[in-house]
Amino acid sequence: MGAYVIRRILQIIPVVIGTTFLIYLMVWGLQSDPFVGRCGERACPEAYVQMMRAKYNLDDPLLISYAKYFLNLITGDFGTTFSGIDVTDQIKNRFPTTFRLTIIAIVFEALIGIAAGVWAGLRRGKFIDSLVLVSTLVVISIPVFVIGRVLQLYLGMQWQLFPATASPEGKWSELILPGFVLGSASIAYVARLVRNSIAENMRADYVRAATAKGLTQTRVVGVHVLRNSMLPVVTFLGTDFGALLGGAIVTEGIFNVSGLGGMVFGALNGREGQTVTSVVALFVLVYLLVNLAVDILYAWLDPRIRYE
Repeated sequence: MGAYVIRRILQIIPVVIGTTFLIYLMVWGLQSDPFVGRCGERACPEAYVQMMRAKYNLDDPLLISYAKYFLNLITGDFGTTFSGIDVTDQIKNRFPTTFRLTIIAIVFEALIGIAAGVWAGLRRGKFIDSLVLVSTLVVISIPVFVIGRVLQLYLGMQWQLFPATASPEGKWSELILPGFVLGSASIAYVARLVRNSIAENMRADYVRAATAKGLTQTRVVGVHVLRNSMLPVVTFLGTDFGALLGGAIVTEGIFNVSGLGGMVFGALNGREGQTVTSVVALFVLVYLLVNLAVDILYAWLDPRIRYE
């Protein structure tokens, strides 16, 4: 296992380099003037442009300027915005909020999605199964901003069961409703995934053998069927973690959450290339590390999997 982890970490390095280079290329290399619009409708003064190009090493060849950026990146220096604000400080202030929001969404996915999927899978073809399939299809069909606005209106404003908006600190209690909205579509996908996996495993030979040995249905389902059915779910949750981390822009906007999603959206509108490249590079690194953790978890869920 140790050798496998080391090998995977070594594989992450070229992936990080490749993805960050592509991001850097799209933000800085493909634009003829990355500072257009910074001075309103008028063109920026030549002295200002030259100063900014020197600040971000844009006068160097692309590979040289990227190498300088990447060396700063691996030392924890994410640079500064055009206004001189430290991007590292911005990330430190906003990342915990986005991380808490993502964790809440994943918890909702795991608890509600798995419970609904098991319930439907064990009663395949019955009313409960049809109810879960129809309800999840409805949730998948509704855009997340519609779900967010409706739940904010009724649960947050009219019934006041949850805070309608989040404070700048992003407390756990304030992120429950946004976290549910963020993970709503994924809850439906997890439920359908578990339902199909449970229904398939219930017809497997090992289930009939366990039942013939006199094991109760609770033990057969809880120990054998559920464990084997979790493999595709773990894969989905692992990949979805990275998607939720970087895809919370709409949810953060609805509930006024001060997270990285809103930070990236504001940076794109303000053409803050340094902020965009730094935050997206952070998303890439977190996504790769989570997938490594998922691969390691496979060995615990399925003893047949061996990493050498």
